This record gives sequence, C-alpha cells and structure tokens, in this order.
Amino acid sequence: MPELEVVRPPGLLPYAEGLALQRRLRADVVAGRSPGALVVCEHPSVYTAGRRTEPTDLPTDGSPVVEVDRGGRITWHGPGQLVAYPVVRLAEPLDVVAWVRDLEQVLVDAAAAVGVHASRVTGRSGAWVRHEDGTTDKVGAVGLHVAEGVTSHGIALNCDNALDAYRAIVPCGIADAGVTTLSAAAARPVTVAEVRDVVAHLVQRAFDGMHTGHRISTEERIPA
Repeated sequence: MPELEVVRPPGLLPYAEGLALQRRLRADVVAGRSPGALVVCEHPSVYTAGRRTEPTDLPTDGSPVVEVDRGGRITWHGPGQLVAYPVVRLAEPLDVVAWVRDLEQVLVDAAAAVGVHASRVTGRSGAWVRHEDGTTDKVGAVGLHVAEGVTSHGIALNCDNALDAYRAIVPCGIADAGVTTLSAAAARPVTVAEVRDVVAHLVQRAFDGMHTGHRISTEERIPA
C-alpha cells in the first residue's frame, strides 16, 4: 500500500488553518493526485461542535464554538492533546463504521504503547480508561466527515493537556462520564511528542489493513 504523506505543522496549528489544510489535502485525494495524507498536530484552545451537538452541550461560560461538518457532538482541542486527521479514500464497499472502529483501535493501541490500558465502551465511540470503581473516563475521541468516499477530521488523544476546559461543556454529549489524559492514567508525564510517531504508524497500519481486508479492529467492548 502507498505511504500516507505525514504533515506535521510546527507549533500550535490554528484550527481554521487546520480546516483549510484538510480541504486542500482532500481535494488532492478526490482528484487522484494523492493516495492520502495524515495531519498530526496540536491546536490552540478551541471548542468544536459536530453535527449532532445539542444546545445543552455548549459552554456554560459563553466561550465561542466553531461549528464543523464532522459527526459527533461538542469537544475541545488544545495544547497537550494530539490531533490526527487522516485524509484518505475509504475502500469499496464503503464502510464508515469500520473505519471508525479502526481509528478507535489506533487510540487503544497508542495508549497501550505508553502503558495505559484503554478499551472501547459499548454504545460509545472513542477510547476509555476504566477505573477500579467501575467508572470510565474518555481519553481519546473520534469524529469524521465523509464525502465522495474520502474522509476528513479524525481522532484526538489527550496526552498531558489540562482538563479545565472540559468542565464548561458536556464533552461529546456524554454527561455521565468524565475525561482523562494518558499522563493521569500512566501516573507519569506522557507528551504529544512521545505518541506522535506511534499514532502516525498506527494510522498507516489501519489504512493498509482497510485496503487489504486485514482490518485492525477487534471490536472488543466493555459495558458502559
């Protein structure tokens, strides 16, 4: 399979510039000029609202929110969180759900690479850390847009970011669970730099598996 072009913008990539970059990369994939690309970056602090966001999810402090065309509900991006945008053509027959599951596996495997056990939760997307008392906190999120068979947006993995910004919203529309970071779960600092190349490798593996029929998702889930 072809290697995805990996784009690593320096510093914090303003969210609007990240959207524009995805649009340019997507146009190249749609036109057949590129086999696909992966943007790995950090954003300045920003709330983004997917198509399913409800008014009750929005910030309680009046903070501005960027409306986007991905699936899912509201979330936060900011320093210390790794964001990865695979801009790729899905294999035929089109199976968006399978690609979501593959990206969840990327999150789970990236967490495992730094010593954190994360899992899928039944009925909820993303990657979750389960505590001894049975509660779960979300450590990684998935949200996609698909048009003309090509995906944009992608995954976000909390590394060593502060969690204060989540308190003003209902993250991903889930009110009965919390959020965490790899650093908190591992009880040591886990930086974006530590997991950036791991995530890039895992996304490439997922892309290869999608097109060869050897998908990486195991579909194992724990109860909510």
